[in-house]
Amino acid sequence: MRVAELVELLERRYPPDWAEDWDRVGFVLGDPDATVTRVLLAVDCDPAVVDEAEAAGAEFVFTHHPLLLRGVSSVAPTTYKGRIVHRMIRSGIALYTAHTNGDVANPGVSDSLAAALGLRDVRPLRPDPRAPERGHGRVGRLPEPMTLAAFAAHAAASLPKTAAAVRAAGDPAATVETVAVSGGAGDAFLADAVRAGVDAYLTADLRHHPAQEHLANGGPALVDVAHWASERPWLDDVAAFLRAEAGVQTVVSDVDTSPWVLLRGSVEGNDS
Repeated sequence: MRVAELVELLERRYPPDWAEDWDRVGFVLGDPDATVTRVLLAVDCDPAVVDEAEAAGAEFVFTHHPLLLRGVSSVAPTTYKGRIVHRMIRSGIALYTAHTNGDVANPGVSDSLAAALGLRDVRPLRPDPRAPERGHGRVGRLPEPMTLAAFAAHAAASLPKTAAAVRAAGDPAATVETVAVSGGAGDAFLADAVRAGVDAYLTADLRHHPAQEHLANGGPALVDVAHWASERPWLDDVAAFLRAEAGVQTVVSDVDTSPWVLLRGSVEGNDS
């Protein structure tokens, strides 16, 4: 399959016009007429991921996070992003991104997160008014109720491992059965979790004051996981789609692109 054909296939599944206005998604670099036999999928495009793509012989990299989200005036090889762009061009590797259009797709990022946690009867947390079957986040039900402490442990065991801890806020003994999830930074959907009437909301990158106010106002318990870990499960689903529809080989990167590499201390006061 040519790069251009693969881009067309991806854009039918994750239309760019589903992305938020501020987002930058789609075909980033590469020769549209080049042949693709192997695709590497990753959350981020960073030097370690490019290393992996080169070693795997991948001609195409699919990422969730945009490399060029904010405007740049130069991609000179003396800059961090410029070095990545030049390396990929020299290696003949194309780059494509599906970000918030992948978040709201059905199936999308939060569907994979919900599936990793074993949630059932899943529906969008914030449905798209134009297409209520898709939208941001998901709401579902655990097979069996469990305490918040047990649910946090379940999340830690079910999601990819990172140096960052899984944190929970609320009564550890409270019962959790209905859960809202949102892959990536999700404090924009705290009010949606309240409206959904769930017992717990799991997402990443929760900030101190929004979480504090949410709980003070009687909102559901919170479970905060690593950003990378919340989005990595989706890559397996995209890879399966590409193998089935494009007939290409796929490699899913397990390179943890989180900036955090060291954790010290825990709620029990022990080093980890």
